[in-house]
Amino acid sequence: MNRIFEHIQLVQGDITNARVDAIVNAANQKMLGGGGVDGAIHNAAGPKLLEYCKRVPAVDGIRCPTGESRITLAGNLHAKFVIHTVGPVYGIDPDPEALLAKAYQSSLGLAMERGCQSVALPALSCGAYGFPWDKAATVALAACGRVPFQNLSLTFYLSGAEIMHSWSQALAEAG
Repeated sequence: MNRIFEHIQLVQGDITNARVDAIVNAANQKMLGGGGVDGAIHNAAGPKLLEYCKRVPAVDGIRCPTGESRITLAGNLHAKFVIHTVGPVYGIDPDPEALLAKAYQSSLGLAMERGCQSVALPALSCGAYGFPWDKAATVALAACGRVPFQNLSLTFYLSGAEIMHSWSQALAEAG
């Protein structure tokens, strides 16, 4: 297996239970909570996370544009930080593959800037934003492969058997 991909694990489970330095949140541009992974992370982190998010400056109501990331403390989660990133809406946002790759890369860049050694990631844009699982997995793994690892351990938390199969297949093909 490619040495880069030795640092990547896939887990079928709940990202809010991850014991890592940073949890990546599939946020929306306002960073005020929402549904899916975002809602689960906000619920598990407690009200402090929303307070931290509100401290991030907004421009025209947007705290985090698509493809970018912002970092806050993690509230009640078993992590130091939450890295909020906004993936593209598939079929609506232009060049969704490039925006998805940028979201992963900017998230990992923030993690490395803060000295993180372990990061939990969701399958960005694969829920309500409609990104096909197999395409998302290929883009995510390629993006993570372009980041200089510096002892960074990545664990993707996936929500069900079908998505786990898609991502496992993509990881096997990438390695």
